[in-house]
Amino acid sequence: MRWTAGLFVFLATPAFAGAPICALPGPQPMNAATAPTQAPKISAAPDRPVAPGAAEAPPAAAPSAEAASPLPGTLSQIAFARHVAAAGAQLRDLGSIHGLRTIAARSGSQFMLFEVSPDGEAGVSGLPIDLSLTQLQTVAAGNITDVGQAHGLQGYFVRSGEQFQVFYAMPDGSGLIPGVMWDAAGKDVTRQQVAQIPGAIPTIEVGGASGQPAGEGQAIQLLQKATYGTVGASTAPKVFMLMDPQCIYSIRAYQELQPYVQAGKLQLAIVPLAVLDYEDQGQSTRSALALLSDPPDQIATAWQAGGETNTPDPAAGARLANNMAIAHAVGLKGTPMFWWQKADGSVAHLDGLPTNAASFIAALGS
Repeated sequence: MRWTAGLFVFLATPAFAGAPICALPGPQPMNAATAPTQAPKISAAPDRPVAPGAAEAPPAAAPSAEAASPLPGTLSQIAFARHVAAAGAQLRDLGSIHGLRTIAARSGSQFMLFEVSPDGEAGVSGLPIDLSLTQLQTVAAGNITDVGQAHGLQGYFVRSGEQFQVFYAMPDGSGLIPGVMWDAAGKDVTRQQVAQIPGAIPTIEVGGASGQPAGEGQAIQLLQKATYGTVGASTAPKVFMLMDPQCIYSIRAYQELQPYVQAGKLQLAIVPLAVLDYEDQGQSTRSALALLSDPPDQIATAWQAGGETNTPDPAAGARLANNMAIAHAVGLKGTPMFWWQKADGSVAHLDGLPTNAASFIAALGS
């Protein structure tokens, strides 16, 4: 489920995600030679992520309806527009193109353009191109797959070598929209549509075996094979924390759980991953490789101190690849992700930042 860099992301980034989690990217667009230029992404991630333990302003919580940006004109009647505005973006109504409403969403210096679906419940992050479906089917013959209709727009998966793009046909047949569809709840609809296409989501390989994501009962066994660093008393409940060193929610989770680690109530097993390269120009991988070059008993403290700048050792790449394969095998959706074995022997997990650290600690032994 890991997609390579170059993705155009919107609602899956922290600025617009409904859950406090640094999300994995969605489908990978084709390169500039084969696909139209897309608008820059919107992201709330800081330009220079703060290391755990350092002073930082806490990430903004999901905005309430009262904090939502005012909506111009009739956009208040569109569910997708209300969702984007509630996340703090400023919207501008750009009118209609071939019967579809076009809106611009701006956050700070970054913006995105969307074509709103006919039912108003979703939006495609892209602008129409003057290419008919018939023309696309001709030039992409043998490399195009119908992925079905969603929110009134018919989708087509087109592959060009190792690259691919999803196109949505304009209802009036006048053109196509290359991009990713998000619904009014922030869900990546496109990702769901292409999930069953062979090769669209890479197969999982752990220790030479490949297949579907592991069940919960196998998760702890797999995580034991990862490269990780522990912090906290060995007698405390052990929780695996899958994290990206640059993820603001991973950082915040670590900070909020530190008092329990220091009090001997929790042992964290920190598993470095790289999921945000598409946002930080590869810094996530560089940081993860640096941490995975440290002795296991220094990984957590190095991350806390912001010490992810050392030169990676030759084996770090293989360690990161193994960690990523294990993470996907246990169903990684984003970071942080927590896995633990409860006192009764059952296995549990949590996606994202715990909403209440005290309740999270209490649940470990339940």
